[in-house]
Amino acid sequence: MRVKDQKTYAASPKDIQARWFVVDAQGKTLGRLASKIVPYLTGKNKPIYSPNLDCGDFVVVINVEKIHVTGKRMEDKIYWRHSGYPGGIYGTKLKDLVSKHPSRPLQFAIKRMLPKGALGHQIIGKLKIYAGNEHPHAAQKPEVLEL
Repeated sequence: MRVKDQKTYAASPKDIQARWFVVDAQGKTLGRLASKIVPYLTGKNKPIYSPNLDCGDFVVVINVEKIHVTGKRMEDKIYWRHSGYPGGIYGTKLKDLVSKHPSRPLQFAIKRMLPKGALGHQIIGKLKIYAGNEHPHAAQKPEVLEL
Protein backbone atom coordinates (compact mmCIF):
# COMPACT_ATOMS: atom_id res chain seq x y z
CA MET A 1 0.00 0.00 0.00
CA ARG A 2 1.38 3.35 -0.99
CA VAL A 3 1.40 6.31 1.38
CA LYS A 4 -1.02 8.36 -0.71
CA ASP A 5 -3.60 5.53 -0.56
CA GLN A 6 -3.81 5.65 3.24
CA LYS A 7 -6.70 7.61 4.70
CA THR A 8 -6.80 9.39 8.04
CA TYR A 9 -10.05 9.03 9.95
CA ALA A 10 -11.69 12.30 10.90
CA ALA A 11 -14.72 12.20 13.16
CA SER A 12 -17.78 14.20 12.21
CA PRO A 13 -20.62 15.33 14.49
CA LYS A 14 -22.90 12.54 13.18
CA ASP A 15 -20.39 9.89 14.34
CA ILE A 16 -20.47 11.07 17.95
CA GLN A 17 -22.82 9.35 20.37
CA ALA A 18 -22.77 10.76 23.88
CA ARG A 19 -23.32 8.40 26.80
CA TRP A 20 -24.33 9.31 30.36
CA PHE A 21 -22.24 8.48 33.42
CA VAL A 22 -22.91 9.03 37.12
CA VAL A 23 -20.03 9.54 39.57
CA ASP A 24 -20.32 9.41 43.37
CA ALA A 25 -17.97 12.02 44.84
CA GLN A 26 -18.34 10.93 48.45
CA GLY A 27 -14.90 10.67 50.07
CA LYS A 28 -13.01 11.47 46.85
CA THR A 29 -10.30 14.14 46.69
CA LEU A 30 -11.35 17.29 44.84
CA GLY A 31 -8.54 17.73 42.29
CA ARG A 32 -7.98 14.04 41.64
CA LEU A 33 -11.67 13.51 40.95
CA ALA A 34 -11.74 16.51 38.61
CA SER A 35 -8.75 15.25 36.63
CA LYS A 36 -10.44 11.86 36.16
CA ILE A 37 -13.76 13.37 35.03
CA VAL A 38 -12.25 15.68 32.38
CA PRO A 39 -11.30 12.91 29.87
CA TYR A 40 -14.90 11.69 29.85
CA LEU A 41 -16.23 15.22 29.26
CA THR A 42 -13.78 15.96 26.45
CA GLY A 43 -13.96 12.49 24.86
CA LYS A 44 -10.26 11.75 25.22
CA ASN A 45 -11.15 8.27 26.45
CA LYS A 46 -12.68 7.41 23.04
CA PRO A 47 -10.82 6.25 19.92
CA ILE A 48 -12.71 8.80 17.78
CA TYR A 49 -11.42 11.79 19.80
CA SER A 50 -10.95 14.92 17.75
CA PRO A 51 -9.64 18.11 19.42
CA ASN A 52 -11.90 20.41 17.41
CA LEU A 53 -15.17 18.58 18.20
CA ASP A 54 -17.15 17.90 21.35
CA CYS A 55 -16.78 14.10 21.46
CA GLY A 56 -17.42 13.83 25.17
CA ASP A 57 -20.08 12.22 27.31
CA PHE A 58 -22.44 13.63 29.91
CA VAL A 59 -21.22 13.26 33.49
CA VAL A 60 -23.53 13.54 36.52
CA VAL A 61 -21.69 14.00 39.83
CA ILE A 62 -23.60 13.35 43.06
CA ASN A 63 -22.75 13.77 46.78
CA VAL A 64 -20.44 16.71 46.11
CA GLU A 65 -21.09 18.09 49.59
CA LYS A 66 -19.13 15.09 50.97
CA ILE A 67 -16.02 15.67 48.84
CA HIS A 68 -12.62 15.53 50.56
CA VAL A 69 -9.99 18.28 50.48
CA THR A 70 -6.43 17.52 51.61
CA GLY A 71 -4.22 19.50 53.95
CA LYS A 72 -5.14 23.00 55.07
CA ARG A 73 -6.80 23.92 51.78
CA MET A 74 -10.17 24.59 53.42
CA GLU A 75 -8.57 27.49 55.27
CA ASP A 76 -5.82 28.55 52.84
CA LYS A 77 -7.24 28.20 49.31
CA ILE A 78 -8.72 31.41 47.91
CA TYR A 79 -10.74 31.74 44.71
CA TRP A 80 -10.02 35.14 43.15
CA ARG A 81 -12.26 37.15 40.85
CA HIS A 82 -12.02 40.68 39.49
CA SER A 83 -14.79 43.15 38.72
CA GLY A 84 -12.82 44.86 35.98
CA TYR A 85 -12.49 48.10 37.90
CA PRO A 86 -9.29 49.35 39.58
CA GLY A 87 -9.00 47.78 43.02
CA GLY A 88 -11.90 45.45 42.25
CA ILE A 89 -10.27 42.15 43.22
CA TYR A 90 -12.22 39.89 45.54
CA GLY A 91 -11.28 36.62 47.20
CA THR A 92 -13.45 33.87 48.63
CA LYS A 93 -12.02 31.15 50.86
CA LEU A 94 -12.78 27.54 49.99
CA LYS A 95 -14.63 26.90 53.27
CA ASP A 96 -16.95 29.88 52.62
CA LEU A 97 -17.60 28.75 49.05
CA VAL A 98 -18.40 25.19 50.18
CA SER A 99 -20.83 26.42 52.84
CA LYS A 100 -22.76 28.59 50.34
CA HIS A 101 -22.42 26.58 47.10
CA PRO A 102 -21.09 23.02 47.65
CA SER A 103 -20.87 22.25 43.92
CA ARG A 104 -18.78 25.27 42.88
CA PRO A 105 -15.26 24.06 43.87
CA LEU A 106 -15.59 20.94 41.71
CA GLN A 107 -17.14 22.96 38.90
CA PHE A 108 -14.27 25.48 39.01
CA ALA A 109 -11.65 22.70 39.11
CA ILE A 110 -13.11 20.95 36.08
CA LYS A 111 -13.82 24.14 34.13
CA ARG A 112 -10.23 25.33 34.47
CA MET A 113 -8.95 22.02 33.03
CA LEU A 114 -11.08 22.33 29.88
CA PRO A 115 -10.15 24.18 26.69
CA LYS A 116 -10.89 27.89 26.71
CA GLY A 117 -13.39 29.35 24.27
CA ALA A 118 -16.55 28.13 22.60
CA LEU A 119 -15.64 24.44 22.73
CA GLY A 120 -14.95 24.63 26.47
CA HIS A 121 -18.31 26.32 27.07
CA GLN A 122 -20.03 23.55 25.12
CA ILE A 123 -18.20 20.83 27.06
CA ILE A 124 -18.92 22.29 30.52
CA GLY A 125 -22.62 22.16 29.65
CA LYS A 126 -22.39 18.36 29.75
CA LEU A 127 -21.37 18.41 33.41
CA LYS A 128 -24.20 18.09 35.93
CA ILE A 129 -23.28 18.51 39.61
CA TYR A 130 -25.59 17.85 42.57
CA ALA A 131 -24.84 18.30 46.27
CA GLY A 132 -27.07 15.45 47.42
CA ASN A 133 -27.67 11.86 46.41
CA GLU A 134 -30.60 12.55 44.06
CA HIS A 135 -30.43 13.70 40.44
CA PRO A 136 -33.15 14.24 37.79
CA HIS A 137 -31.35 12.32 35.00
CA ALA A 138 -32.66 8.81 35.67
CA ALA A 139 -34.50 8.82 32.32
CA GLN A 140 -31.14 8.89 30.49
CA LYS A 141 -30.12 5.65 32.28
CA PRO A 142 -26.61 6.78 33.29
CA GLU A 143 -23.96 4.14 33.84
CA VAL A 144 -22.10 4.14 37.15
CA LEU A 145 -18.52 5.27 36.65
CA GLU A 146 -16.04 4.04 39.25
CA LEU A 147 -13.06 6.37 39.46
